[in-house]
Amino acid sequence: MNKITLLILCVLFSKIATSQVIYETIESSKLGESREIKIQLPRNYDPEGDILYPLIVVLDGDYLFEPMIGNADYHSYWGDMPKSIVVGVNQSKSRNADLSYSQETNFPSDEGGSQFFEFIGMELIPYVNDNYLTSNFRIIVGHDLSANFLNYWLFKDKPLFRGYIAFSPDLSPEMVNRLQERLSTTEEDTFYYLATADNDVKSLREDVLAFNSAMGTIENSKLHYRFDDFTDADHYSLVGLGIPKAINEIFGLYKPINKKEYKEKMLTFEGSPYEYLMKKYQDIEFFYGFEKKVVENDLRAVLAASKKKNNEESLKNLSKLARKEYPESMISAYYGGQYFDFIGNTKKALQSYQSGLLLEESEFISKDMLLDLIYDIQDQD
Repeated sequence: MNKITLLILCVLFSKIATSQVIYETIESSKLGESREIKIQLPRNYDPEGDILYPLIVVLDGDYLFEPMIGNADYHSYWGDMPKSIVVGVNQSKSRNADLSYSQETNFPSDEGGSQFFEFIGMELIPYVNDNYLTSNFRIIVGHDLSANFLNYWLFKDKPLFRGYIAFSPDLSPEMVNRLQERLSTTEEDTFYYLATADNDVKSLREDVLAFNSAMGTIENSKLHYRFDDFTDADHYSLVGLGIPKAINEIFGLYKPINKKEYKEKMLTFEGSPYEYLMKKYQDIEFFYGFEKKVVENDLRAVLAASKKKNNEESLKNLSKLARKEYPESMISAYYGGQYFDFIGNTKKALQSYQSGLLLEESEFISKDMLLDLIYDIQDQD
């Protein structure tokens, strides 16, 4: 790809990612001043709808917001993460005060840190919840000072966030020990992403590496942790490398079934392929606190596994699920036909395929595909 083509793609991608950015100002009694925020809504966001979206709060929003929304838009487009609402908090004029901590207690200071901490939890999040369709699954993102500050929410009895993305944190004294103790005992599924780079600020890198070593000693199934140490990157470029890694880690369960999961998990699952699918989506709801509509890619995986295992009951349940989830789509007709064809009822299979000709095409199923299946059955008669 030449530089001109790459530049055009970057411009187009930037326009897509920023097309729904809303700029707002919150009057804060905690801060004693107004604070600018930036909000990115998902594509096709319907304020009157009933879909709830995860909330991603980005500290240092002056420069972290844009790379975050670009990645969120891209990954949600391909179904690798749910569509999300991203909120950036601008801090360029008050960053040091916002992120300050007491040298005595190593917790947010009274010179601005404690006020900013309360602003996020008591004003910003309630404001976003009141005005937009947010779920209870929240992620917070920070870089150096703000990557240290985001840890303070973990020490609340009921943390506001389930996901923490820390890029090269400038760690306060005792933070590592406190986090090690806290994350060893957390009873709620918590996602934590940490990153540094070979050309990171030397003092920060040393502390982050020590932090990672401490995290490696934690044995807690509720902690979902990933660490990246990037090569040929510095304190700033590691952010661009880390965001997609963090998204992949936090939403690994949410992603559609790929070849690796199909071979290593679905085919080796003790129950049927259909039961594997149900468990996967139940786990998604349990982990993230919202339901995910069954995607066509996962239906295809169950179909292939059911045939491979010669599991008639799994195919029957799959056809019912397809009809329930996609009644207006060719998907419902296709999976019904696949089930009837599998049990040798070609008459009903033919009827099912024919019924789909006037329905909506899907990503994988077209009118031509159904016609080929119809002709194949007719040629057998």
